[in-house]
Amino acid sequence: MVRRQSFFLSNCLLFFFLLFPALATGQNEIEPVFPGEEWEYVNRLQLERYGWSRAGLQAASEFVRDSANSTGIVVVDRGRVVFTYGDIEELSYIASCRKSVLAMLYGDWVERGIIDLELTMQDIGFDDIGGLLDIERQATVHHLITARSGVYHPASNGGDNLAQAPERGSQEPGTYMLYSNWDFNAAGAAFEYFTGRNIYDELQAQLALPLQFQDWNRTVHRKSGNLSISVNPAYHMHFSTRDMARLGYLMLNEGNWNGEQIISREWANRIVSVVTPLEEMNPTSRRDGYFGYGYMWWIWDGPRAVGPFEGAYTARGAMGQWITVFPKLDLVVAHKTNSVYGRTTSWASYERFMELLLEAKGVQMAGPYPWR
Repeated sequence: MVRRQSFFLSNCLLFFFLLFPALATGQNEIEPVFPGEEWEYVNRLQLERYGWSRAGLQAASEFVRDSANSTGIVVVDRGRVVFTYGDIEELSYIASCRKSVLAMLYGDWVERGIIDLELTMQDIGFDDIGGLLDIERQATVHHLITARSGVYHPASNGGDNLAQAPERGSQEPGTYMLYSNWDFNAAGAAFEYFTGRNIYDELQAQLALPLQFQDWNRTVHRKSGNLSISVNPAYHMHFSTRDMARLGYLMLNEGNWNGEQIISREWANRIVSVVTPLEEMNPTSRRDGYFGYGYMWWIWDGPRAVGPFEGAYTARGAMGQWITVFPKLDLVVAHKTNSVYGRTTSWASYERFMELLLEAKGVQMAGPYPWR
């Protein structure tokens, strides 16, 4: 009965504000909310109050339909869904977004002193097929989760920049960033070594249950990789788009979920701070872009990280998986492309979608978008 009365009252207030817009709360004064079992949706009549152009969102939707291969999109403004596309409930592979999720899981264990980021591979007895080099054994757990280990041993799965790695043993750990699945897979193994917990069980306990994932299924998560190449498998994850949006909204709120600090504010901010600035990214071709790197999160960095891109960051996965957070706009974008259907969405397509989305929000860029 209380919920029905609350729903009725909120709808009466909405009707009042729609009839008398001059008395309505300004869009900048709209209080953020958190989803419970379901997301709250902003209906078409409310969009302008939230600062959105209906025509602009329609243009974004038409672009995705005609020019991209997206299978699910959820856009969240201050905790309410303003845009969806495709099947947002479908569980599918999130590719390298898994790494950003692992960074979130690390925080509580680091802060309780159970994971020591300064211990080396030698300290914890980590080795691999054919053996690590002496210099590689000096890489720390911190180096793993920031992609700066200097270990260029082959990984059990592809999808990284190991083909562009320097000669093994040529880089002192901590001095050279390279996007390497060996680092990320070893980071997963180190997490389980220190905690005694399976990554997926911890994912359920730390995030899926407290955030009330709507489509969580523990049984679909499987590690895989060629273990004759490396002993560390990849810890693949499968989420729905609307649950990816919950992860992004948790990060937007600095680890806080409706008053409960799921991840400490310090850790939530730390993992999306720049460790490797744009001008130090490797291979050097990455320096022509606009991303620096944090703790398994990509951060807009450099002179083009201005306006809505100031402080913005994203999880990135192959074939079209992204969780993008714009703190300046209180905005989260979750994007999926289910590769089971033989589809992939290019980063260029996602860039264009972001342009249309920001234009629909009425964002005025002082200069060109970062990628132009």
